[in-house]
Amino acid sequence: MPAADLLQGVLDCRRSVAARATGSTYNAYTDRPAMLKLAGDVSGLDVLDLGCGAGHYAAELLRLGAVRVVDVDGSETLLRAVQQRLGDRVAVHHHDLEEPLDFLADQSFDLAVMALVYHHIDAREQLLDELRRVLRPGGSLLVSTTHPTSDWTHFGGSYFADDRVEFPSGDGPTINYWRMTLQTFLGEFLGAGFVLEELVEPRATEEARLTDPRRYDRTHAAPTFLGLRLCRP
Repeated sequence: MPAADLLQGVLDCRRSVAARATGSTYNAYTDRPAMLKLAGDVSGLDVLDLGCGAGHYAAELLRLGAVRVVDVDGSETLLRAVQQRLGDRVAVHHHDLEEPLDFLADQSFDLAVMALVYHHIDAREQLLDELRRVLRPGGSLLVSTTHPTSDWTHFGGSYFADDRVEFPSGDGPTINYWRMTLQTFLGEFLGAGFVLEELVEPRATEEARLTDPRRYDRTHAAPTFLGLRLCRP
């Protein structure tokens, strides 16, 4: 698949996912609560939200006391949704995460968030180098991804496969991403110089039991996502 077509496919699927993120069991009641818990106290922090989608994280981070949130995404449609939701409370940048974050200053953030976006990226080593550059010493990085065993269960074959896979997303575009073992996923962050502080395997919150009991039960029977809190020394 040509690179331009692959990028467009990723953006299309992320638009579709973002459209459902407001109330979906997996986004609103599984991934997001776990990541915000990992964030801890964000009062007074400068936060970078990479692959920000429609701004759900930005809205929560501001509500919890972050003083500055910068949202970055490759979709102009999603960034317009951020601006409609939050106005000038958030700075937005239209940018391809396969490229360096040249528009961001060194050591300008206390916290960076990458929710369900890292596994879409090809230039991951470059992105991690950029994150070390823009985070202040002692700053934190929060990352979530699809759980390696969930991918293995769904796609079959070898657990140790490291290929791109395609996952149908219901009535939306097919989601295309890299599947990685836990060793590969965690090893990339440790190899880039980050220090692991906490690892979680999120399960849906009690709210989801009422709105979507089938998916609630599914997240409590088998892992769906993996979340990390890392420190930039």
